Amino acid sequence: MEEPMTGEPAGERTISASAFKAKCLMLVDEVAASGQELVITKDGQPVMRLMPYLTRPETLFGIDQGRFETVGDGGDPVDVEWEAIGNPDKDGTPSTLQAG
Repeated sequence: MEEPMTGEPAGERTISASAFKAKCLMLVDEVAASGQELVITKDGQPVMRLMPYLTRPETLFGIDQGRFETVGDGGDPVDVEWEAIGNPDKDGTPSTLQAG
């Protein structure tokens, strides 16, 4: 009798060990293609997690390239007053500094 995969909370897919054994190669290919993890259970308890193998980049330099956008000119002076942290006046209030 074939046991269907079930959805756990947060979309986690589970399958019994006996059903996994019967479909192992197909499920390995499916996880690799979809990127979605699969939890294998024995007697209803999770015993293993099958997940796709992800390669790590050689360097993190440039990993977020194109994900962020610069708005305006980051070199423009800021014309607002700032409160200095950890530099209180004699009365215990923070000092006021002029930015820029």
